[in-house]
Amino acid sequence: MTDCNDATLIENGILFDATGASASVQPIAFDGEIAATGQAALDWAEGRNDVKRIDASGCTVMPGLIDAHCHISFDEPHSNDELFFHRREGLSALVAAHNVQKVLRSGVTSLFDADTIFNVSLDLRDAIEGGVCEGPRMTCGGNALFTSVGGTAGMLIPDEGAIGYLKVTRTRDEIVTEIRNQAKRGVDWIKIHVTGLIPRQRAEGEIQVWNYDELKLAVDTAHELGLPVTGHCRNASSTRDAARAGFDMILHATYMDEEALEAVIEHKTPIVPTLTFQAVLADHGDKIGSNAFLKDLFAKEIEESSVQLKRAYDAGVPFLCGTESGFSITPYGEWHWRELQVFVENMGLTHEQALICATREGARALKMEDRIGTLEQGRIADVIVVEGDVTKDVTLLGRPGGMKHIFKGGRRIDIETPLPERTPLPSWRVSNYSTLPATRTNTLGWK
Repeated sequence: MTDCNDATLIENGILFDATGASASVQPIAFDGEIAATGQAALDWAEGRNDVKRIDASGCTVMPGLIDAHCHISFDEPHSNDELFFHRREGLSALVAAHNVQKVLRSGVTSLFDADTIFNVSLDLRDAIEGGVCEGPRMTCGGNALFTSVGGTAGMLIPDEGAIGYLKVTRTRDEIVTEIRNQAKRGVDWIKIHVTGLIPRQRAEGEIQVWNYDELKLAVDTAHELGLPVTGHCRNASSTRDAARAGFDMILHATYMDEEALEAVIEHKTPIVPTLTFQAVLADHGDKIGSNAFLKDLFAKEIEESSVQLKRAYDAGVPFLCGTESGFSITPYGEWHWRELQVFVENMGLTHEQALICATREGARALKMEDRIGTLEQGRIADVIVVEGDVTKDVTLLGRPGGMKHIFKGGRRIDIETPLPERTPLPSWRVSNYSTLPATRTNTLGWK
C-alpha cells in the first residue's frame, strides 16, 4: 500500500538528479511532481504542516530506476520448455501481479516489457494504471514476431502459429496482419526477434532470421500506426539491418562489427545491451548448476562485445539499462542493479554515467522522456533513497536493506511489510526425472 500523504521534503541527502549536474547534498521537495530543490525546496515546505520530512543523511536521493528490458509475465522459468508448456493465462496474470511488486520494491519505478506470454503484460499494465494492483509504470510489447526459422528456443518454436511469448509470421502479409492485430490489442511497442539459434550453428552469437526488406516492412507498418519497434539482435548483421531499417531501439546489439557500429552511430539507435543475464550466469553459474559451456560463452560475449558497445556509447548512441529479469537466472527484485555494474566494470562508464542510463535514458523505453527519469521541477516524482553514495558505487543499489524509501508519483511505497510467501503451483515448474542419467557408473560406481 502507499502512504496517502503526498507532500514530502527530503533533507541532507546526496541529490543525484540525472540531468548531468554534479551530485551534492541538498533538499528536494515534491508532491505528485517535483516541486523544487535546494533553498527553493525549503521555502516550499516552510510553514506547512502537511509535509512529511525525511532525513536522508548518508543516503543518495535519485530518480527511480527504469528497467528497459524486463519479462514480467514469465515467472522465472528454468527453461523454454517450462515457459511454453507450463503456463496458464489467468494464473500467469495473478502471479505477475505478485512479482511486479518485487520489482517495484527494488527501486524500479518504471519498466519496459518487450514481449509477453498471452496478453498478460498488457493487462497488468492497465491494472496498475487503474489502481487495481501496485507496480511500476509500464510500457509493453505483445507477442514477439518470429519467422519460422526460429529464435532462442530452437526446435521448440513451431513452423506457424503462436506459443509462449511469440507469434510466427511466415509471409509479408502475416507480418502486416500481426502488427495491426497487436495495435488493436493496445501494445506500446512491436518487438521483432531478428536473430535466433539453430542446430549445428556455426556463426558467432546467433544467426539473422529476418532479411532487411522484412524488417523495413515491419517498421513502416508499425510506424504508420504510431508504434515504435524494438529488436532482439545478437549478431552484427542483425544490428546493422535493424538500425538501417529504422528500429527505434535495439536489445543486446552484441558481436557488432564495423558495419553494424557505423549503422547504430549514424542512426543514433538507442541500445539496451542487457548483459545482466550473461553476467549473473558467468559470475555464479557454478553455484546454481548452470552449464559450464554457457558460463564461459557468456563471459566471452560480455568481454568481446563491450569494446564495440563502448565505442557506440562514446559516439553518442543512447544506452539504456535492461536486465532480462524474469528467468531463473535473473529473478524479480534481485538483479535490477547489475547492468549498471556491467556498464562501469566492463564498458568503462563512470558510476554517474551508468546511473543516467538507468534513469534519464531509460525514459525512452516508456516514451516519457519529458516526464520521468530526472528530478527536475515539474517531472513526475519517482524518487528513491538509497543508503550510501551511489554515485561512487552503483552496487549499493542491490545491497539488502539499502533501499530506504521509494516514491512513485510522489506516493510512498510500503517496503517494510513483507509480501506473502508463495508455495509451489501445480504443474507450474518443469519436473526433471533426474539431473544425471542412471548409468551403472553413476549409480553403482562401476567403470
